[in-house]
Amino acid sequence: MSANSFDARSTLQVGDESYEIFRIDKVEGSARLPYSLKVLLENLLRTEDGANITADHIRALGNWDAKAQPSQEIQFTPARVIMQDFTGVPCVVDLATMREAVKELGGDPAKINPLAPAELVIDHSVIADKFGTPDAFKQNVELEYGRNKERYQFLRWGQTAFDEFKVVPPGTGIVHQVNIEYLARVVMVRDGKAYPDTLVGTDSHTTMVNGLGVLGWGVGGIEAEAAMLGQPVSMLIPRVVGFKLTGELPTGTTATDLVLTITEMLRKHGVVGKFVEFYGAGVSSVPLANRATIGNMSPEFGSTAAIFPIDEETINYLRLTGRSEKQIALVEAYAKEQGLWLDPDFEPDFSEKLELDLSTVVPSIAGPKRPQDRIVLADAKAQFGQDVRNYVTDAGDVDEASKESFPASDAPAISNGVPTCKVPVKAPDGTEYELDHGAVVVAAITSCTNTSNPYVMVGAALVAKKAVEKGLTRKPWVKTTLAPGSKVVMDYYDRAGLTPYLDKLGFNLVGYGCTTCIGNSGPLPEEVSQAINDNDLAVVSVLSGNRNFEGRINPDVKMNYLASPPLVVAYAIAGSMKVDITTEPLGHDKDGNPVYLKDIWPSEQEIQEVVSSAIGQEMFGQSYSDVFAGDAQWQSLPVPTGDTFEWDPESTYVRKPPYFEGMSLEPEPVEDITGARVLAKLGDSVTTDHISPAGAIKADTPAGKYLLEHGVERRDFNSYGSRRGNHEVMIRGTFANIRLRNQIAPGTEGGYTRDFTQEGGPVTFIYDASRNYIERGIPLVVLAGKEYGSGSSRDWAAKGTALLGVKAVIAESYERIHRSNLIGMGVLPLQFPEGQSAESLGLTGEETFSITGITELNEGRTPRTVKVTTDTGVEFDAVVRIDTPGEADYYRNGGIMQYVLRSLIRK
Repeated sequence: MSANSFDARSTLQVGDESYEIFRIDKVEGSARLPYSLKVLLENLLRTEDGANITADHIRALGNWDAKAQPSQEIQFTPARVIMQDFTGVPCVVDLATMREAVKELGGDPAKINPLAPAELVIDHSVIADKFGTPDAFKQNVELEYGRNKERYQFLRWGQTAFDEFKVVPPGTGIVHQVNIEYLARVVMVRDGKAYPDTLVGTDSHTTMVNGLGVLGWGVGGIEAEAAMLGQPVSMLIPRVVGFKLTGELPTGTTATDLVLTITEMLRKHGVVGKFVEFYGAGVSSVPLANRATIGNMSPEFGSTAAIFPIDEETINYLRLTGRSEKQIALVEAYAKEQGLWLDPDFEPDFSEKLELDLSTVVPSIAGPKRPQDRIVLADAKAQFGQDVRNYVTDAGDVDEASKESFPASDAPAISNGVPTCKVPVKAPDGTEYELDHGAVVVAAITSCTNTSNPYVMVGAALVAKKAVEKGLTRKPWVKTTLAPGSKVVMDYYDRAGLTPYLDKLGFNLVGYGCTTCIGNSGPLPEEVSQAINDNDLAVVSVLSGNRNFEGRINPDVKMNYLASPPLVVAYAIAGSMKVDITTEPLGHDKDGNPVYLKDIWPSEQEIQEVVSSAIGQEMFGQSYSDVFAGDAQWQSLPVPTGDTFEWDPESTYVRKPPYFEGMSLEPEPVEDITGARVLAKLGDSVTTDHISPAGAIKADTPAGKYLLEHGVERRDFNSYGSRRGNHEVMIRGTFANIRLRNQIAPGTEGGYTRDFTQEGGPVTFIYDASRNYIERGIPLVVLAGKEYGSGSSRDWAAKGTALLGVKAVIAESYERIHRSNLIGMGVLPLQFPEGQSAESLGLTGEETFSITGITELNEGRTPRTVKVTTDTGVEFDAVVRIDTPGEADYYRNGGIMQYVLRSLIRK
């Protein structure tokens, strides 16, 4: 029950229903607040308990100073938690382990139960092994079940063992698309109360739901577990960036072009740790699908959330997607009553402001390795010519045809043209062709970012239709895949008669899941892969996803480009980044005439006609009518029973983790770190993809050797993501990304370091070195540059770091989620003094480190800095990045899970 210090409790009548609400306008200053902060304010009013959430916290939010740096801590209690299976399985594994730990400490295991609705969508396990055939989907699903049976049985147990926990089975859709189309409530109703739908999710792209006016963001699985168990999320009241939209998108541009423009703008402006909120007259011209596309990309520009207020467009979308009229009426009435309905003429207080005239957006792609690196489509060929030189060791022969792409004023290395290395290839069917640098070997319509958007999806299908009618085909070396975010997409493709054209170009359905965007692109054809690796070709992928980091998409592919679905189709036809698809022919028609992109690009009217005629409310009703039931394969899985899980000691997928071994009811005092060695010295922009195990498992790595030793054949290795429930595999894959460059092992790429427990510090696998350090009781540290831990909210980036024996990370700066997750696993995040770095301090990574002053935490205080010293005489005061009292509690307890466990036992 709320303490209700502001007399905010009231009643809202909607039709025949009456709901208890907490009125935001009861707090002085609330009217001027941005939409997102009003949602947080309601949250505090409703959960005020006089201890963790007090009247002073509420008053501080009402008196929010838009220009001040964040300093006021609040406790945000999300209404629900959403998970995908890669990150969700470890959550359920940890909950199952906590039940046993509670029992061992004399508590009631049933206390370990989600206290807020928790929904998990299995969408990350399908791999696009098969493609370009009518039965590709069926074959991939069969392979998926074969590889993941143990995990799926475990999740089915969780579905029965835990209250408030539901699982959306495989082959249904991508978590964020399922969220906006079905799971999102916009306004929650629980125990007679109506309040804003809010959430945290175990995937950074949880922010897609911001397009619906739902405040939520991605957190590590560690924080999500705590939220499920009733722990509020500790946060500072953020700065809010107002992003004003005016005008309308011009003909020929897509939502993808818009979001790449916004990503570039906001990444340049700097929005890490901030909320972004869209406002202005232009908002009403942005369809809900485009808003969701923008919200989805929030992690790419670095903000915590990127939200649109509720308006008529929200209501229309809820109706289209089959929400009940009762729910729709509640959403509209509640939003208007609480001042959460968009007023296009009102400008709230914002910390900072940006503005974009939508009419200035131009066709774009982004790459070759970061989402914020936008390239105007017309410049793509020339930019590739410059960027490819970073990926080839030998410039090779001059590609004479491409010289014209570069102005005479360019540097000599560029004016010489583009590197070329033409390799003859013969396919199994007898087709012969040449592969070269820049060949598009993966063209994938994938990821919730764009597959939730019918305008770009219909646009892609119409491009395919026009291309087929002109006799164009994809190039024979291109792996083409179509992985929609929900079954609704294939329903409207079928109804519009567009599926055969996509099939004809090789874009057959491969699965409903996050395939290529998360590294589940599957293997390239053997002859293509061999040609690439034998000749060190810098080939490319073009995908409609949100991530294109190095090593993420496919181990054979060095350069990755984000593009709209229609452009993915166009590049599959062109087959190379050396083609300027805005001016050069994509191919030739049946009569030998050149066919240009403009010849097959659909008009806005054509797209709108298909969207209007082929997409209906009944489609969503049918697709989601029994969404948790699953197909026959799911239902036929045997389900274990009981409050605690029976661990299979032979399982290579699901194992009991060691987090609670030897844990006592009272935490041990915090100790300083002495005699530490460096496990890794890393540069700038090291992402959680570089740290966390992801993608394929290779046989000659520690993880591969472990699986072979446990009787797993190489063809059944599956991916790291699918084995996230097995800590033994995941520790061995931490810091093992093929593009990681550890500076203390120069000349290497991948999971290598030097082992200073051995004479001379020989180069070895990071995992093997860490075992030697742990056996000798030597703590470890990681040194890093700027933006350490950017990217997805990967809990294993922190879990793996902790289990490798790392006690502290010292970086120049962090991105929010990973810093928080390190604390959640008992790893101390420290920051070099302003303007200092490992390089400026002369650190090589060969030093022995001591860190003192941490013990101040035992006195209930968080030190602002701690003293770092080395055996070589380097000294500096590192900034302690434990930013809130809640985080300090977690660190004192050895991690967030230990804190929650002790709290629940004491209740």
